[in-house]
Amino acid sequence: MDFSTIDAALSTMTAYDAGSSVSTGSLAYAVGTEVLSQSLDMTAVMGASMIQMMERSVTPQLGGNIDVYL
Repeated sequence: MDFSTIDAALSTMTAYDAGSSVSTGSLAYAVGTEVLSQSLDMTAVMGASMIQMMERSVTPQLGGNIDVYL
């Protein structure tokens, strides 16, 4: 489990002063936005890794010859 997303959300929460006039809805929105941002970044990295893995798995000679034995 990746805890960097949770740490980023907690840092966003602590960035708001508890005594300020920031509403709970605005705090929830800020935390949700930060978590979504981290999730999108992770998805982009995973997509790039998937593309690299698929490029490395290509074998052009596979299926070029058919061996038939009678």
